[in-house]
Amino acid sequence: MAPLMFKDAFWGSDFTCHIGYEALIQRLRDGRHMCKDVEELLKMRALAEEKYGKDLVTIARKAGGHEEISTLRASFEQLKTRKFMHSCVLDKVNQSTKHCCNFSYMPKVQNLILAFLASEIENIGNFHIHLADILKEEVKKIETFRERQKEQRKKFQSIMEKVQKKKVTWYKKTMESKKNYHLRCREADEAEQGAEKTTVTSKNTEKIRHRAKQYRQTANEAEKLYSNNIVQLESIRHDWEETHKSTCEVFQQLEGDRISMLRYSLWDHCNQFSMQCVKDDEFHEEVRKLLEQCDITTDNNCFIGMKSTGSRPPEPIVFENYYQRDISKDSNGQAHFEERGDDMMRSSEGLLASSGTISVNSLQNSSLTSIGEVEISDDGYAPLPGLQRAAPLATEQADEDIYVVLYAYAAREGDELSVSRGDMVRVLEQGEDGWWTVERNGLSGLVPGNYLGKM
Repeated sequence: MAPLMFKDAFWGSDFTCHIGYEALIQRLRDGRHMCKDVEELLKMRALAEEKYGKDLVTIARKAGGHEEISTLRASFEQLKTRKFMHSCVLDKVNQSTKHCCNFSYMPKVQNLILAFLASEIENIGNFHIHLADILKEEVKKIETFRERQKEQRKKFQSIMEKVQKKKVTWYKKTMESKKNYHLRCREADEAEQGAEKTTVTSKNTEKIRHRAKQYRQTANEAEKLYSNNIVQLESIRHDWEETHKSTCEVFQQLEGDRISMLRYSLWDHCNQFSMQCVKDDEFHEEVRKLLEQCDITTDNNCFIGMKSTGSRPPEPIVFENYYQRDISKDSNGQAHFEERGDDMMRSSEGLLASSGTISVNSLQNSSLTSIGEVEISDDGYAPLPGLQRAAPLATEQADEDIYVVLYAYAAREGDELSVSRGDMVRVLEQGEDGWWTVERNGLSGLVPGNYLGKM
């Protein structure tokens, strides 16, 4: 498309009309208002971005983990810096995936993911704050540009106003001289016509001719003045025309600069927000990569391994015979009755005489033994009822500590024990942290409790 020029399109039909110039001035004023509108838009967006960024940073810094202590707290605070966050977290997540049954990894990974998420939120907030600073700088550039254009516009506007004022003044002066010239010519014509009609020779005739001659001289002088004013006005008009053209060219250049500046400013504005969306998505993608590593079963197993309180419900409450509750086992495996005095012995004898048999609970609440069938020696000792089941119970108790190794484990520390799949180990202690102390072939050490299975 061929460009149109301001200097060819903003003229007026009337000599004193400046409608074209006024249209240009109005356009520049509207452009100045447009610059102010863009400044206001960027200012408000900068304030919104800054507030949003600060809110995100506040949210990130209020994320969980502040109540942590010792090394984990230090690691959490250190992970606030995204410089090595990604590699550290992915390394831990990969380790947890590789050793998914090792509960010692899982709490650290979950804290790392939480810390990484908090860090990503803080990074997004900082990016929005940085974007707000960029917008503020852009507003300052637009303000500087607008003021510079205002100075240039004022400079040429002042020149144009002076030329226009001079042109209008000389136009009015020329029109007055023209009016006077026409009047004097009309008077001279009338005087000459009157002198031609007078034929009588007298003093009046001479006076009439002399007057006509004076009118003609006045008319000639008015014509000369009018002609000079026309020449001067033409010179002024020419200067005005050249000034108008140059002013139009300057105004067109100013308008082009303004449109170009606002165009690039808004273009950069769109690019910045597109980049913001891309950065936000990149940050969120990093979090999504970590969340893909999360597994419900693994987390539940981790919780059970860390906080398990027991694998069996409590035993039922059994009936305890009041008269048999003092039966205890001495070192040789036999039971005896403690002496309670004459009253106790009497009560027992009366009870034995009346009933003949009395039942006592065996060690497993199974078979009943009649007290009438127990032969009590002189020193008060007697064979313990249910003694035949005591030995099997001890064997069962020992068997409860025997576990089978489900997964092979290689010791990493000096206090750990290497085991192979299928090995039989005896559990000496079940630690609350998921690490159990076991014994195998005379050697003892720590192994992950979830690597073991009950026989």
